[in-house]
Amino acid sequence: MLRVCSWFVLALGLAGAALAEDIRGTLRVVDGDTVDVGGIRIRLHGIDAPERDQPCTTLAGQNWGCGDWVTRQVRDRFEGRAARCVPLDHDRYGRVIARCSIGEADMGRVLVQEGLAYAYRRYSMDYDLDEKAAYVAERGIHGFVLQSPARYRLTRITGRHAPDPACRIKGNINAHGPRIYHLPGQAFYDRTGIRPEQGERWFCSEAQARASGWRPARR
Repeated sequence: MLRVCSWFVLALGLAGAALAEDIRGTLRVVDGDTVDVGGIRIRLHGIDAPERDQPCTTLAGQNWGCGDWVTRQVRDRFEGRAARCVPLDHDRYGRVIARCSIGEADMGRVLVQEGLAYAYRRYSMDYDLDEKAAYVAERGIHGFVLQSPARYRLTRITGRHAPDPACRIKGNINAHGPRIYHLPGQAFYDRTGIRPEQGERWFCSEAQARASGWRPARR
């Protein structure tokens, strides 16, 4: 028993030491707040960016894919750059939560300052003032109407109810691969669930669905 306990304590110590080591490498952008560095999946500390399939609404009432836009903006700024990340914790998905720097710039702070992410105050107040300044200046996502990413994730869990009432078209991928969108009132609309983790998504218009590679359901 003593030997087992000693091994357990040693294992915890090694795990803590590994977490404390900086992660360095070329940065690859996954989405607005998630990156890969040195082959390790990292969730950026203290920020929350729109989900890739999350829509926004302009003040004129036009819907568009701001989640995709944010991901492209982050990729344009940071893809392929040398990064140094300081691990702080792990999340429930096994990702390392870390503060990442590109040169002398804190990546999370830059994203919040430019209006590409929110300060994730539930976990940190580090970027609170940065977000307030971006909000006043209406930078990036602060110039549009959208749910908080956390709320959006919560409302799409069942997959059957649109997180945004203005974006109710269901982009489904069937078992054989074709991408088909279903409009409210069609035969299979109510029974169709959207699974974002498998590439399915919500659309705000038929034009958006067609442009993204989906075809209309026949009935």
